Amino acid sequence: HVQLVESGGGSVKAGGSLRLSCTASGNLYTRNCMAWFRQRQGKEREGVAALGTDGSTSYTDSVKGRFTISQDNAKKTLYLQMTSLRIEDTALYVCAAEYGGPYWCETWHSSAGSFGRWGQGTQVTVS
Repeated sequence: HVQLVESGGGSVKAGGSLRLSCTASGNLYTRNCMAWFRQRQGKEREGVAALGTDGSTSYTDSVKGRFTISQDNAKKTLYLQMTSLRIEDTALYVCAAEYGGPYWCETWHSSAGSFGRWGQGTQVTVS
């Protein structure tokens, strides 16, 4: 049974930085596309960033150049480094995983319905 647990959220001033972590139980990273989604109040869940099994990354346009997705296989942890945060980045950030290779990850990274494993999320508030 795979579990994803996020941490690292909090309140920060605009222009600041945060690093989110997603720690997984089970052997995920060698076979799974890992992603970060966010859900802003009153909005649908939005794909933010994804990491394929070959190390390829995908980002939604609004975070390109500001956010970086990475992983530490030894720690079974996925990260999202967020810099130059904006008020509109305020959201619940949720980690997700789904079995799929690099092509699948690149194609479906922004589709919440394509991911079957989810964490509970960590709140990020930018003011």
